[in-house]
Amino acid sequence: MGIFVNPNNSAFQVALNSEIYVDKTQLLSYTNKVLGTKEGFICNSRPRRFGKSTTADMLAAYYSRGCDSEKMFEGLEISRDSDFYTHLNRYEVIRIDVQWCRTSAKSAAATVTYIEENIIRELQEIYQKVPLPDSLPDSLAAVNKVTGQKFIIIIDEWDCLIRDEAENTELLEEYITLLRGLFKGSTPTEFIHLAYLTGILPIKKIKTQSALNNFDEFTMLDAGILAPYVGFTEKEVEALCEKYSKDFKEVKHWYDGYFLQKEHIYNPKAVVSVMMRGNFKSYWSLTGTYESILPLISMDFDGLKTDIIKMLSGDSVKVEVDSFQNDMVTFQDKDDVLTLLIHLGYLAYDETKETAFIPNEEIRSEFSKATRRKKWNELTELYVRSNELLQSTLDMDSNAVAELIERFHMDYTSALQYNNENSLSSVLSIAYLSAMQYYFKPVREMPAGRGFADLVFLPKKEYPELPALLMELKWNKSAEGAIRQVKERKYVKTLENYTGEILLIGINYSKKEKRHQCVIEKR
Repeated sequence: MGIFVNPNNSAFQVALNSEIYVDKTQLLSYTNKVLGTKEGFICNSRPRRFGKSTTADMLAAYYSRGCDSEKMFEGLEISRDSDFYTHLNRYEVIRIDVQWCRTSAKSAAATVTYIEENIIRELQEIYQKVPLPDSLPDSLAAVNKVTGQKFIIIIDEWDCLIRDEAENTELLEEYITLLRGLFKGSTPTEFIHLAYLTGILPIKKIKTQSALNNFDEFTMLDAGILAPYVGFTEKEVEALCEKYSKDFKEVKHWYDGYFLQKEHIYNPKAVVSVMMRGNFKSYWSLTGTYESILPLISMDFDGLKTDIIKMLSGDSVKVEVDSFQNDMVTFQDKDDVLTLLIHLGYLAYDETKETAFIPNEEIRSEFSKATRRKKWNELTELYVRSNELLQSTLDMDSNAVAELIERFHMDYTSALQYNNENSLSSVLSIAYLSAMQYYFKPVREMPAGRGFADLVFLPKKEYPELPALLMELKWNKSAEGAIRQVKERKYVKTLENYTGEILLIGINYSKKEKRHQCVIEKR
């Protein structure tokens, strides 16, 4: 039993000792199935505080022959599998936390040497009769040749050098050489049973990809079969809400938003914090700073700032994710920036629609705070005008509302794009950005009566004095007709459980006159 080779199970025991532990041991059913196969090379990337290290600890506790974990897993999901005992504590495991090694090595430049020297020293203590060379891959090959022994390799924060030392080409070459030696061309007939890498970024294209091109990747773009193990699922969050007497709808509003393989995924750090502390606020941001993304969203790429503003207003934007080079420095256009933000967890991704969006209130509030603190001029000016629009709406000043929407139309939509109710809806989402402080994210095409209301804003519970806003949009028709449709089709039925005031807002754009009209009624 060593620090790296055949570690004990104490790290995973800490997770089990916590008041809140959500059982993710069924992941072991998958890794058991792919042991000793070509699918036994797994790279599972996800944002910080999504349980990466806990997963690595769980894998080590289950497979390592350096501990006895039978009682630890007793009663957990994996213990019900028929092959639970077949693999329990039966393997030579090497667990590497690259971030920890970097700190212990005292410098990034010494990290790779530190990893190799310490693991080889522990291996030599176990295999005393096998002469081991200075290279870790060669040492594993030597052990395998003499004893037939194979290894499970678990690497946590595998990409931290690639993220943080992107300009240090000599170090990255040394690190990639190590990875290539361990994994390039590795098959079950050589010295690896299973390789599991976890980090934030997918495998770096070009050099690192060539070193790890036999890995199956599971990412925030496509988590595949591992989606339920990326974070907390909706069922798991519902169970926690019941246990800790929390309002599930509010938890969902604050922390839901990541959709992976049709699974709603929640940030574990945030959910555990709200269960334990009770206050709805941004907990994830306490572990880092959202100001670090300002250099990204402020890059001079066409359309980037407009897309950020659209997402802050609750809209989604199209994003091309395939060109991203999977690093923190190579950006060719706005799509590369947005793709990185998806991997970092600041944006969510809809694989079916190929769109990005801000997933929940927690992240939206921090985006907004960060841009305001740094005086992001585009957003500061927008908030001023948006506040004016919201106040005019609440005052039921329909002429002022029409004039202000006209200004937003000219600023944020080209004549070519602005040609139907959908484009009008997008402009209105931006125009009412300031409403996000007081209202939940606007619901588009909310089922209502005999149809769908185009936009519905419901006030947050902290602002019960504010009315709900139900908007119907028309193109080349009339604002009065929009209000009439709301009444005839009984759209307000969708808000029958809402006890506050409701403003019915009809907005029409006349293409011929290039003018907006607005009618506002109180219900």
